[in-house]
Amino acid sequence: MAREYLKKATLTATSDASDVRDIVNKILSDIEAGGDDAAREYAAKFDKYNGNIILTAEEIAAASDLVPDKLKADIQFAQDNVRRFAEAQKSTLTDVELEIVPGLIAGQKAIPVDAAGCYAPGGRYSHVASAIMTVTTAKVAGCNHIMAASPPRPGVGINPAIVYAAHISGADTILAMGGVQAIAAMTFGLFGLPKANILVGPGNQFVAEAKRTLFGRVGIDMIAGPTDSLVLADKTADPFIVATDLVSQAEHGYNSPVWLVTDDRALAEKVMDLVPGLIADLPPVNSENAAAAWRDYAEVIVCADREDMAACSDDYAPEHLTVQAEDLDWWLNRLSCYGSLFLGEETTVSYGDKASGTNHVLPTSGAASYTGGLSVHKYMKIVTWQRATREGSKRVGQATARISRLEGMEGHARAADVRLAKYFPGENFDLSADG
Repeated sequence: MAREYLKKATLTATSDASDVRDIVNKILSDIEAGGDDAAREYAAKFDKYNGNIILTAEEIAAASDLVPDKLKADIQFAQDNVRRFAEAQKSTLTDVELEIVPGLIAGQKAIPVDAAGCYAPGGRYSHVASAIMTVTTAKVAGCNHIMAASPPRPGVGINPAIVYAAHISGADTILAMGGVQAIAAMTFGLFGLPKANILVGPGNQFVAEAKRTLFGRVGIDMIAGPTDSLVLADKTADPFIVATDLVSQAEHGYNSPVWLVTDDRALAEKVMDLVPGLIADLPPVNSENAAAAWRDYAEVIVCADREDMAACSDDYAPEHLTVQAEDLDWWLNRLSCYGSLFLGEETTVSYGDKASGTNHVLPTSGAASYTGGLSVHKYMKIVTWQRATREGSKRVGQATARISRLEGMEGHARAADVRLAKYFPGENFDLSADG
């Protein structure tokens, strides 16, 4: 049985992508040339904000005081979960030392980058969780300076809950600045800040393009497109739960794809019946985004069996992957392409997005076929080292000399030759590349 599309997307995540490259390049060039003043000008233009760029301790405390105690407790709960999961991730990365051959020792070290720039969106939605996800992982990694940036609102500043979340998560500096200008400020080391070694966090198309453009001069977590989610559901799934989960992710934006893959046509049809009503019941902005995403980007696919469902999912390589089906261990062992996996009805992408501990900065647009999401490891440089005794240098020196000459790299060969001559005087070695 061929896969049957009960609903087929009319657009893809890149169908309406604007060419923002020229705009972003101009802003970056202007700010690199003009420094702090140019960044302030763009902040005034785009953020409509003329307050302090770097929040003072007093401003951070004042913003934190505006956050209700109940919400503070929730933010602390989420931050603690993210921190403990990040600590567990870090524990999997250990320094290594190995005696390759007698007398030649090589090793691996994991060294955190010095400065991290963390972006938390604050436009359509105030992404409190993004501040937690990005800053906490940088702190656990051991970065020496962590900058958090978020767009301020005119006359208000950064959402107080974002300020509070960034602060308790370990941000050393909080910038009231959004968009390309924030990315530029952290990359170029403006306002007395250290230059960021890595930029992380979600953002709009301008933020994503700025990170893409600067990649190479600075590390980035990933080049992100619109968020996407896929649900794998069999006959045991609850159609209402499935439909609710799809709608919950479609509200991210008008171009956020959601996909349902199932081997039960009756379930698929029931979900399709339920979705419009669930969308209509959302608040206006959320409803408009979800309606557009469902209309233009959503797909509903009926497969022959669970193996075909899994293969279909791997083809899509979704950012978020939910399984609401029997035999969850089978799915866990079978699936291989996803940013984050949510097994069973008892968990949901929203949990991972906000509070369960796994990171919500994840690969989009099929990138899960080759990379995972943000983790402590993204902030770590895995470097190698070696040392040798003179005896340990003997065999590797001969091999190096001969391989180098085979490649035509005589200078490399002579670096080995001189050591062999110094350490083993009077001993003859065949260091030619001839057979």
